[in-house]
Amino acid sequence: MTIMDPERPREKLARRGPEALTDAELVSVILGVDAERAASIVKEGSGRGREGALEEYAKRRRAFDPRPVVDGARAAAGLVPAEARCARKEHFLVLCLNARRQLLRIETVSVGTLSASLVHPREVFAPAISHGAAAVVAVHNHPSGDPSPSAEDREATRRLQRAGELLGIPLADHVIVSESSFFSFRESGLL
Repeated sequence: MTIMDPERPREKLARRGPEALTDAELVSVILGVDAERAASIVKEGSGRGREGALEEYAKRRRAFDPRPVVDGARAAAGLVPAEARCARKEHFLVLCLNARRQLLRIETVSVGTLSASLVHPREVFAPAISHGAAAVVAVHNHPSGDPSPSAEDREATRRLQRAGELLGIPLADHVIVSESSFFSFRESGLL
């Protein structure tokens, strides 16, 4: 029997991507079966021989793209780690997205103070450029618990929007999160 990583396959997939999964873990996620059944399927090849089964799993692995789609502020806010949402200092993150709005990478680009996070467009767009992003979502937390944008947040958003236009990597949204809520510049008509 194949021993699977103690980390659950779905969580491992979300955190590390499909490349990190064993064949059995991938089968478990795709088919929704438990670890033991997945290992058996991989071992036995469902009666088609191990090579035929692995070939089919390889096709499925390429076709199955588990990257989350960031199709709105709620999806973006849901990707912010709890440590950043609840932090006592402002954390500014960038979500790098591909052309299908799938998450490529999350990067923390700045950690500020209790009430401010100094961020420059070069820090926001550097990860986007290096990871080949087609768009970005800027996200930062408000330790006060009130996600309403400040005048500085509005100005930073305008600067990021202009920089994105120049670079050809649009700012899809700027989301401000708190422990239990969020604010979207895009959904509020400010972007």
